[in-house]
Amino acid sequence: MSHTLGIRQAQKQKTRQALLDAALALLEEQSLSSLGLREVTRAVGVAPTAFYRHFRSTADLGVALVEEALGSLHPMIRTTVSTTGDPEERVARAIDLIARHVDGYPAHVRFIARERHGGVQPVREAIRDQLARFAQEVKTELAKDPVAHGWSEDDLLMLAHLYVDQMLSTASLFLEALEGPEEERADRTLHVTQLATRQMRLIGLGRQHWLD
Repeated sequence: MSHTLGIRQAQKQKTRQALLDAALALLEEQSLSSLGLREVTRAVGVAPTAFYRHFRSTADLGVALVEEALGSLHPMIRTTVSTTGDPEERVARAIDLIARHVDGYPAHVRFIARERHGGVQPVREAIRDQLARFAQEVKTELAKDPVAHGWSEDDLLMLAHLYVDQMLSTASLFLEALEGPEEERADRTLHVTQLATRQMRLIGLGRQHWLD
């Protein structure tokens, strides 16, 4: 009996993941607010009624996609603002991590960039909540830096949000660099790297002199 239940549970999880994957692929060309559950189930090859065994609505599916896209990024976010290494090394490490993530998961990055200000409120709220968690985690890392001595909690959180916003902006720019003519990709990527480096340096300078 337990073996049969295990097989059913594995099949259920497989179908759920197939629905998420199909939705993510369909969302390459449209927003979540225009996505129909019949489109998703048709792509997976299951009946529309099967959708409701896994998700209450397309908004619920979108929230699950947010968790899939952002939930695993918390360790990477903390690493990007780690206090180890000199400032230039930190900046280079952060930008490299962002670039590699975009290269590996472009569909997830595109989904978050589009739906962060999209028309589906539960998804906007899920993204906002994940980004707020990122900011709190970044704040904890920033507080370990001797430069943060004397900073107020509010100012540390403000700085953390600046870093999170910068990471999202850089990810979106790297995503754009992946698109378009392939022969220009290297130049576009280099431009994004140079721009992001300057922007991170500017935030870093402000960080060093904030209490002056």
